[in-house]
Amino acid sequence: MKVTIIGSGYVGLVTGACLAELGNDVFCFDVDERKIGLLNDGGLPIYEPGLKELIQRNRDAGRLVFSTDEAAAIDHADVQFIAVGTPAGEDGSADLQYVLAAARSIGRRMDGFKIVVDKSTVPVGTGDRVAAVIREELAVRGLEDLQFSVVSNPEFLKEGAAVEDFMRPDRIVIGCNDDAAGRHARAVMRSLYAPFNRNHERTFYMDVRSAEFTKYAANAMLATRISFMNELANLAEHVGADIELVRMGIGSDPRIGYSFLYAGAGYGGSCFPKDVKAMIRTAAARGQSMRVLEAVETVNTAQKEVLGAKVVRRFGEDLSGRTFAIWGLAFKPNTDDMREAPSRVLARDLIARGAALRLHDPVALPEARRVLAEDLSHIPGGLERVTYCESQMDALDGADALAIVTEWKVFRSPDFGQIRRRLKSPVVFDGRNLYEPADMRDAGIEYHAIGRPKPHD
Repeated sequence: MKVTIIGSGYVGLVTGACLAELGNDVFCFDVDERKIGLLNDGGLPIYEPGLKELIQRNRDAGRLVFSTDEAAAIDHADVQFIAVGTPAGEDGSADLQYVLAAARSIGRRMDGFKIVVDKSTVPVGTGDRVAAVIREELAVRGLEDLQFSVVSNPEFLKEGAAVEDFMRPDRIVIGCNDDAAGRHARAVMRSLYAPFNRNHERTFYMDVRSAEFTKYAANAMLATRISFMNELANLAEHVGADIELVRMGIGSDPRIGYSFLYAGAGYGGSCFPKDVKAMIRTAAARGQSMRVLEAVETVNTAQKEVLGAKVVRRFGEDLSGRTFAIWGLAFKPNTDDMREAPSRVLARDLIARGAALRLHDPVALPEARRVLAEDLSHIPGGLERVTYCESQMDALDGADALAIVTEWKVFRSPDFGQIRRRLKSPVVFDGRNLYEPADMRDAGIEYHAIGRPKPHD
């Protein structure tokens, strides 16, 4: 089947490469000439395990093309995926300018039946707006009778495991209209996703608005679990409980489960923060309030400051002359995504208090240099006090303490003796609860975690 992907960002690249891997003829379009040039040269604008090899294999096989030719992209296929960004606006609502621009381009150039698939994360009602924009463009061309159908097909990809999630989905959600065009679109989408349903049916069909809502509801639920667990962790520290033991105790209940029950330094990334804000804004625009989600957002904002507060309690308000090592800068492991990363909050806080930083991340150092240059530019001398280290152990040299913000696997079993020797004082602030307090005590390391017994306990 021929497929066009409009937008060669995270979702577009994964979708295009995976559909090509299944034998489809995929045309990936983007207006960013630099990005398309990089892709055609064998590079990748993002880090995602397995994606580069997947793209290379399918480019070599002729099943995957990258281009800035809009006319060729829209002429290529009857199935047009819109996979562009929907960043949060100043008021928290999803910015749909790129989605609607893509729809307008389709309306300006289509000359036959098109299935327009919203793959971007969009608020409820976006499908109607996309359809209206396409009809406007068709009317300008005098082609009011030209048929098309708008489908909602939200992505459920975890950064760091996106290729696996796409190729082995736990569910596929498809929202179609219940008219002749919509029924035809449903049949085409069923055929496109048939390889994923050979073992058992994974596809859920529904109306467009319900499909759009499903994506936001899923992310809102996961974000809620994280913030709820972080609130429990903060209380556990005050009452002398161990949140890791509590997690196992409640996660064993099949009604609760273990997923997304880990206490930590707060969630970040491109999805949860943006989607929670967008859902709150969607409700407000309709005179409704999302009190639980408002609390989720408040808790998460505060949770990103917890590690910094622990450092201040241990070393004092004025950190001038102090140096801190930070392991993990990306918002989660197996990605270089720094959007809304808790490490950025910690770095700003420590630099603002006069500290120097030695930073390490297995993948995200180039992106960290870019975003922290912006984050710290307003702090006099702030950038001069940041050192980027290629080795996690080298980051410890000359540091008063270590803070761990991202749970990369390589951090899970370090040489504790080397940590103790390299740090000026053997103090570790663990924002992801990677280690056991008793093991750290035996290693001679003062250990501050999230929701776990304090050193003096």
